[in-house]
Amino acid sequence: MHPHDQTIFALSSGRLPSAIAIVRLSGSHAGSALRLLAGRLPVPRTATRALLREGGGEAIDDAVVLWFPGPASATGEDVAELHVHGSRAVIAAVFSLLSTMPQMRPAEPGEFTRRAFENGKIDLTEAEGLDDLIHADTDRQRRQALQQLKGLLGDKARSWREQIIEAAALIEAGIDFADEGDVPAELMAPALSRIERLLAEIETVLTAQGRAERLRDGLTVVIAGPPNAGKSTLMNQLARREVAIVSPHAGTTRDVIEVQLDLQGYPVTVIDTAGIRETDDPVEQEGVRRARDRAAQADLVLWLSEDDRADRAEAERRTGVPVWLIRNKIDLPAPQARAAASVQSADRVFAISARTGAGLSELLEALIGFAGDFFGSTESGLITRERQRTLLEETAAALRQSIAAVDLGEELAAEELRIAALALGRLLGRVDIEDVLDVIFREFCIGK
Repeated sequence: MHPHDQTIFALSSGRLPSAIAIVRLSGSHAGSALRLLAGRLPVPRTATRALLREGGGEAIDDAVVLWFPGPASATGEDVAELHVHGSRAVIAAVFSLLSTMPQMRPAEPGEFTRRAFENGKIDLTEAEGLDDLIHADTDRQRRQALQQLKGLLGDKARSWREQIIEAAALIEAGIDFADEGDVPAELMAPALSRIERLLAEIETVLTAQGRAERLRDGLTVVIAGPPNAGKSTLMNQLARREVAIVSPHAGTTRDVIEVQLDLQGYPVTVIDTAGIRETDDPVEQEGVRRARDRAAQADLVLWLSEDDRADRAEAERRTGVPVWLIRNKIDLPAPQARAAASVQSADRVFAISARTGAGLSELLEALIGFAGDFFGSTESGLITRERQRTLLEETAAALRQSIAAVDLGEELAAEELRIAALALGRLLGRVDIEDVLDVIFREFCIGK
């Protein structure tokens, strides 16, 4: 049996128990299932109160139901929604009844969205935008994902592909009329002009591509330094809750601790690491190794220390990664609090007290400024995934090759344009994309 001959169902709302839970059905048998549960089909696209029953017998719940006949539905198939009370008992009863119906089965992750894609309701870039919207943690991520969901990149790609196909048609017409004197030249000139204009536009998008990808992935900040420097206390201050154990004993933190922050819409992952020092303890040695690895992969390192002179060599190991020196415990009297301005290896220097909060507002403002520079302006960013960037780079490369191939022969130029159009087709998910569909849609949650 073909998978699309089966009707799928799933819980499409949040975790149970809840005030309301939404069960969604999609497929050719959604109408018969709804008729069996509610006794009749409601008016399409109209919320209708109904008493759900088991095969017309015992009542399950007093619910609101909706009916969306295909193709005018989210998936392009017949779709039904049951808005029931969100108890585990109600959902279990509904699922139990649906499971007994022929050609009905629970949905797999992302299957509703995949059916919408395969039925032409959305393209692959919009599906990726929907996934990003579901997983958005900050307002900036939400706005960017919504742009993708609304077809910002897909609309551009469709327009580019149409223009490439038109340019290829002009060149191929020139090949057909090669014996007609000036006709090939008259056709080649507008085709070449169009290709050059398209290439410039795509290269502009690629130039700014890293910003949107970075916003989707977020900024990683690692708090590093020697033991007992106050790293866990600073972590708790930034998170505004106790996520790391604070102890006066050196070497308390043995593993990597992460917390997600929203800094004025910028997604930031702050990582607390084990104190870096020489030790004979094998467990602490592993913690130090992990701390150094995470710091090397970070976008920014906050090197926390009481005495900058003792840790200068370790801080200087952070080549290629921006390092801010954070002189902690300024609330303590000298000689513990020392001047940190002499450290040349740090990009910036701050003086704080992680215990009292002194100096933290200045550090937070600096982090927000760093995030703004790191992400740049994402309002015009079209590319949010490596897959999208790779295919646009392939498109641009093929367009360059087509321009270079003009003097070598119209056939070569036309072939490169076909390659460019194919890359954009794969970007939209309309040609040769079976190998990536499973990877993309399995990232979705069940019921979406």
